[in-house]
Amino acid sequence: MARVFLSIGSNLGDRAKNIKKAISLLKQEGIKIERLAKIIQTKPVGGPQQPLFLNTALKAKTDLSPHKLLKKLKKIEKAMGRKPAVRFGPRVIDLDILLYNNLTFKTKTLTIPHPRMWQREFVLEPLRSLISSVRLRKLKKQICCSVK
Repeated sequence: MARVFLSIGSNLGDRAKNIKKAISLLKQEGIKIERLAKIIQTKPVGGPQQPLFLNTALKAKTDLSPHKLLKKLKKIEKAMGRKPAVRFGPRVIDLDILLYNNLTFKTKTLTIPHPRMWQREFVLEPLRSLISSVRLRKLKKQICCSVK
């Protein structure tokens, strides 16, 4: 099974309830959640003016390939009412793959590690509670060097 780290965010409706529902749906899809980071409130980054977010991250195991996992995440987002809208706009739920094992790759539909996670404190803060800062720095250096 692959070890994955996912990011979860919500800034519409009952944000905490949305995150709990997303976690429940992930479990129903066979994703085995090992640890959940503390939920934090954050300001939106980019996009139009919008409400504050609640964000968290989780560590899980899955037997899904990266692309099949992405399809499951999009299915959950759609089931929860997320609709295509303005880039970086408000959303009921946002599910992103941050890391998948030690894979580093980029396709038309998926980049792992998540390409903007290093610039987003709302992703890094919860992730640091699941992965040590030292390991994250080593991972960033390794990935940045291998992607060039």
